[in-house]
Amino acid sequence: MEIKAESKTTRISPRKVRLVADVIKNKPVSQALNILSITNKRGSSVLLKTLRSAVANAVNNAKLKEDLLTIKIIEVGEGPFLKRYRPSTRGRVHPYKKRSSHIRIILEDKNGTKS
Repeated sequence: MEIKAESKTTRISPRKVRLVADVIKNKPVSQALNILSITNKRGSSVLLKTLRSAVANAVNNAKLKEDLLTIKIIEVGEGPFLKRYRPSTRGRVHPYKKRSSHIRIILEDKNGTKS
């Protein structure tokens, strides 16, 4: 059984989140929660919140046990970005983008029970 959780339009660059997401890919949930809680990156707090949401979905909605869950897929995609401008010399401006992320986590049961 697959359990999903999504976090959309999170104001952090996808590149920063992918650095942390690659570390916890294909790990058991308990181990991934430990890794995220001690990781000193900004993307870890966002992933931790989304992973806890996925675990809560599994425990409350699907009646699965937390210790039997593993991370099957973590997708970090680009969300909408805000166009901003920085003033420069001689009356010019330099454009830049404030990027955002869509995070999707899919968990699966180790027992592989199908519904």
